[in-house]
Amino acid sequence: MEEKIIGILKETLETPSINADSNQQNTEKWDSLNQLNIVVALEDAFDVTLEPEEIAEMKSVTDIVRILSAKK
Repeated sequence: MEEKIIGILKETLETPSINADSNQQNTEKWDSLNQLNIVVALEDAFDVTLEPEEIAEMKSVTDIVRILSAKK
């Protein structure tokens, strides 16, 4: 799952420098607008609906993995 999420982030943010330690603080292109694009891509890829509270918590690859894992 983590590899798939990293792939989605790389594609959405158009940067190859995403890894398991990536977060909003250390990834320049991960801004509020791209956060929405990430959410849409994740919802499509994993066939889930994310709640506003969950979206607000998604500040790192680790957060995304945790939240999506809880939905499966």
